[in-house]
Amino acid sequence: MVPWLASLSLAGFRAAVPDPAAVSTRAIDLHANAHDASHFLLIPQAVITAKSASDVGGLLRASAAQGVPLTFRSGGTSLSGQAVTDGVLVDVRRNFRDIEVLDDGARVRVQSGVTVRALNARLARYGRKFGPDPASEAACTIGGVVANNSSGMNCGTVDNTYRTLESLTVVLPSGTVIDTGAPDAGEKLRTVEPDLYQGLAQLAERVRTNPDSAQRIRQQFSMKNTMGYGLNSLLDFRNPVDIMAHLIIGSEGTLGFVAEAVFRTIPRLQHAAAGLLVFPDLEAANAALPGLVETGAATIELMDALSLKVGQTLKGTPAVVHDIAVRDHAALLVEYSARSAGQLDELQAGGSGILQSLGLSAPAHFTADAKERGQLWQLRKGLYASVAGARPQGTTALLEDIVVPVPVLGRTCRGLIGLFDKYGYSNSVIFGHAKDGNVHFMLTDGFASTSELDRYSAFTEDMVDLVLAEGGSLKAEHGTGRVMAPFVRRQYGDELYDVMRTIKRLFDPAGMLNPGVVMDEDPVAHLRHIKTAPPVAEEVDRCVSCGYCEPVCPSKDITLTPRQRIVTLRAIESARLVGDMALVKELESDYGYESVDSCAVDGMCQTACPVDINTGSLVKRLRKNDAGKLANGAWNAAAKHWEGVTRGAALALTVVDKLPAAVIEPPNKAARAVLGTDTVPLYSAELPGGGSTRKRPAQSGHVDAVYFPACVNTMFGPAVASPEAGGRGVQYSFEQLSARAGITLLVPQGIDGLCCGTPWSSKGMADGQETMKAKTVAALRQATRDGELPIVCDASSCTEGLRHAVESDVPEEGQAPLRIVDAVDFAAEQILPRLPEHQKLQSLALHPTCSSTRMGLNEALGVVAGAVAERVDIPENWGCCAFAGDRGMLHPELTESATARQAAEVVDLNAAAHASCNRTCELGMTRATGSQYRHVLELLEEVTRP
Repeated sequence: MVPWLASLSLAGFRAAVPDPAAVSTRAIDLHANAHDASHFLLIPQAVITAKSASDVGGLLRASAAQGVPLTFRSGGTSLSGQAVTDGVLVDVRRNFRDIEVLDDGARVRVQSGVTVRALNARLARYGRKFGPDPASEAACTIGGVVANNSSGMNCGTVDNTYRTLESLTVVLPSGTVIDTGAPDAGEKLRTVEPDLYQGLAQLAERVRTNPDSAQRIRQQFSMKNTMGYGLNSLLDFRNPVDIMAHLIIGSEGTLGFVAEAVFRTIPRLQHAAAGLLVFPDLEAANAALPGLVETGAATIELMDALSLKVGQTLKGTPAVVHDIAVRDHAALLVEYSARSAGQLDELQAGGSGILQSLGLSAPAHFTADAKERGQLWQLRKGLYASVAGARPQGTTALLEDIVVPVPVLGRTCRGLIGLFDKYGYSNSVIFGHAKDGNVHFMLTDGFASTSELDRYSAFTEDMVDLVLAEGGSLKAEHGTGRVMAPFVRRQYGDELYDVMRTIKRLFDPAGMLNPGVVMDEDPVAHLRHIKTAPPVAEEVDRCVSCGYCEPVCPSKDITLTPRQRIVTLRAIESARLVGDMALVKELESDYGYESVDSCAVDGMCQTACPVDINTGSLVKRLRKNDAGKLANGAWNAAAKHWEGVTRGAALALTVVDKLPAAVIEPPNKAARAVLGTDTVPLYSAELPGGGSTRKRPAQSGHVDAVYFPACVNTMFGPAVASPEAGGRGVQYSFEQLSARAGITLLVPQGIDGLCCGTPWSSKGMADGQETMKAKTVAALRQATRDGELPIVCDASSCTEGLRHAVESDVPEEGQAPLRIVDAVDFAAEQILPRLPEHQKLQSLALHPTCSSTRMGLNEALGVVAGAVAERVDIPENWGCCAFAGDRGMLHPELTESATARQAAEVVDLNAAAHASCNRTCELGMTRATGSQYRHVLELLEEVTRP
């Protein structure tokens, strides 16, 4: 038992926050939040969701008073173990998300829970961006960026967190809150924290008057360096407040909590050209770096020979890599960025001018074509995914980074490759930011047995010797964390290590803030608490817990994220393997709702996952396993009689629409209480009456396309029953638009009994899904003349469902594959060019759907929306609405949580109209905003009427 556990008083922590329910000790919360992106695992004793700096101050005081360790967690994308703890874990991801743009974008005030991507989305309209550009920008948050002094591919040491910070608001371990940008910040720090104020001034003097210390600090921080504390702040600043602010940067949550910060932004360069240069070996690539840097290259990414071999297996690999017989080759991905096309041309010409002198192994050129550039970057970014995703079951991927002076980069990489061979680490690709001398490499192993840990320990010792002998740093970007904490003294020496220990004592006298991170006297601390990943499900076993999926998950603020669904399943299996059946039972009792019932199975997680995991596929299978024979039989019967089911649902909604809510709600809630909230939908007043039949008269003449109206429009009537449209919704609108464009549509015979199959798929009702798929595919084969005609569907989720339904349809000889097109795409390509000029609405709030995003329809959706309104706004906080068919009616709290921030933004937009491209998503957004959302084609039909 840890020594402080006996002193842990949850009552003290509950008293420190306004809402005691913010403190959780449920097993599922502890295990779901225990994992970050690193290879370490510690299980916290409690997880607390903080809402304000005041909350954090109270929690820090409680931690110090009890002697209980406390760690902050936001994005959880850190790779070195700095966001895990066996003490109290404070979640600051769900809150602290405010952004305030200052000076027309030149500066920005941002809270710690905001992701880099969200911040850049806000700054984009001003032509500005955040300086640091970490690869995890989609998920990492500003709190973590500050805590790790993040940089990235472009920013180097010029535009990183340290260099672009203007001020920050920090909560010190004592609970004191200091805004370093306030006019009285110095006086407040001196008065309220006199020991810290005086101690920092004395440390700065100590370092400045020691030539050896000053020289060593300048050498170490001339490179990217996140090893230990940022001692350069003791040389760069004299005011204790400024020293404090910059020591907080890169302190990995061990000195205080950053509630918000003000940064200077940098210009957003919108013109770019890239090229891939292949060299005979690493040394030749290294030798080319000075010349390329001199031409003004913004980014230079290195890939070693193994990287190129792995790259040859990826889809879309450029011919310059695919066609080469890789031996000792290395490549540099070089990109130029500019404010204007003319400036880019000049930079490109400079780069092209030196290519002949570089001794390349294959011809090279620079391209500004977006598609070609995308292929090059896919090669670079696909390396991690390819190696991590292909690792053996049950192993862990460990991603490291080091930095050395640029002139010795090639030699250092060669040394690393020698160590990989010596210790038998295969598939250890080397890639990274060559311009900065900073490379990453990956080790995959079990890291569990004595032999595996001994091998890793010996490798680490040799790697440390190699990097330090070259004058490098053991951490460039990823932070010291737990993985390099035992080696800080070796890198800096006794004197500067003692300075760091003094810094820690000045800020955190009790030593309770994230202990074991940045510094650790235990020489084998990096070998402890390494997590295992027992196989649990084929769909998700390759998960590396990076957390990239979390920002796009609609349940992230109410139950679990995809990463948490996976790691909790692993926790259940780990507990089962060691015979802890009490823990298994406790975790499983909450897993049903937290993971399965509240998952929208929207697949958005897959769009962000570097190893291409769709956690929704896992959830669908879990639902399938849980579905009993009775439910399966009922849904199979529904598939056989779908026309009656949909017409019955429409009739029920029409009747309900005419009744007072007081009549409906009591029996509805009673039914949910008896039959279950995952079985009986909850009535809500904004639901429309039922829709109309989909069938149309048969076409005997020429036909241009087969039209598959979605059955959801039969069950749910249109948002606006206008006299002109006769209340017919998107089917009427699409038919009218097609007629105006001279396009003849054929609706399949028996359409009212057909469906894309998504309701069965999402609920795991396999028998009914197969029944419906067989009916629908047969009808589409007949209607399309065996694939001759395209099939157009008017609801994006149904378009995606149809595409999945026809995947298993293997054309026989003489047949063509069935082609599914969304009505939005069809309208953008086939209808819009044939429509006359027309008057547009003033403004439109647009909601893309998860399906339109997954299928790549959003560009076409924007085109159609642009034909509807002069100004089209997609909220910055856009995301999946989580209505997910009937999920938003079964669990309305899910949609409420998923849409909360977007809805507030939509209300502020005060748009003339609101649109989407899927009926249930329109219902979800109508409920969330109070404004009627309609299919964008309904609005297009209205604004283009003759």
